[in-house]
Amino acid sequence: MLAAFTFNTAESLPVGLLELISEGLRVSVSATGLLVTGYGVTVAIASLPLAHATRAVPRRHVLTGLLAALVVSSLVAALATSYGLLLVARLLTALAQALFWAVLGPVAVGLFAPEVRGRVVGALSVAGSLALVLGVPAGTWLGRQSHWQVPVAMLAALGLISLVTIAALLPTSRPTEGHTSYGTSPDARRFGTVLAAGTLSATGAFTGYTYIVKFLGDVSGFAPSTVSALLVTFGVACLAGVSITGALLDRFPHAALTTAVATQAVGMLGLYAAGTDPVAAVVFLVLTGGALGPVFMTTQNAMLHCAPGRTDIALAANSGAYNAGIAVGAALGGLILPLGDVRGTFLVGGLLTVGACAVLLGGRLLPGGRCMLLRPTPG
Repeated sequence: MLAAFTFNTAESLPVGLLELISEGLRVSVSATGLLVTGYGVTVAIASLPLAHATRAVPRRHVLTGLLAALVVSSLVAALATSYGLLLVARLLTALAQALFWAVLGPVAVGLFAPEVRGRVVGALSVAGSLALVLGVPAGTWLGRQSHWQVPVAMLAALGLISLVTIAALLPTSRPTEGHTSYGTSPDARRFGTVLAAGTLSATGAFTGYTYIVKFLGDVSGFAPSTVSALLVTFGVACLAGVSITGALLDRFPHAALTTAVATQAVGMLGLYAAGTDPVAAVVFLVLTGGALGPVFMTTQNAMLHCAPGRTDIALAANSGAYNAGIAVGAALGGLILPLGDVRGTFLVGGLLTVGACAVLLGGRLLPGGRCMLLRPTPG
């Protein structure tokens, strides 16, 4: 959980430090923004190839290697005196994270009984969501009180603690050992359904969410200080959604996925339709935030059920596709903005999310479409 928190904080921390990094390295804010965009694209491209390349390596060795890469890259980033060196360090962290989420799930779930795997996935997702609620705000505050390098160096310290703990305590096992190595109900078509729905949902979410600050200011009429508070509210809603969904995931795996995607659709379309009213905007913002984290978590859990082969390969494909959706969604929103106002990004994002709901519904209606309804069985 600490490693998940650290990786997700590392991914998003530059968002809060954009201006400080821009001033410190004397580059434009837009160039600094590429530190986030390039990170996501790298994760999207590298997840599946790295999972395939390391498929035979014991998981303890893989995790310690990934955390070592996080520690080294964070130290290099903290010591960087040029934009180029900082970008290289960021891409190294991204390569480590590309494999991290594929390996972490099966390893953590494999330490527990099969009937509680949903709660384990939920715990990991809560830790990841805390990065938005706690990690990035705390890192931003620390950077403003000192220098932007300080919170980046703190990531190296957190990564080192995780590395030492995992290296000392995690059992060494072959990747194919244990009940989580392969899906409990393998089905290539169900795998494709979940992958497509998750990608569409991510694309829709970030078509709008990338421009949420502009929306809340221009459409809803909130002051900048209020917008900052609303972003914290969004993060808390995300954390609450993950916590609630994680507690129910073992009992209702399929319903949890469908509910999360449908809630995201309602939230985004509600912002488009009623976002000019401040009260309605807050309500639909909370709905969107409460769904964003659970969507990825429930698709990851579904992969443990329906993976047609190794679960780590399936999880890598899911992580890569989700990050590709993030990148495409942000770019799509950027294309929509000049054609109309920012409300259009939420309309398109909401419709894409409705498309994800349709994919899930179609998967259930087709013959044999109940794979994700099955509970994991012991053994």
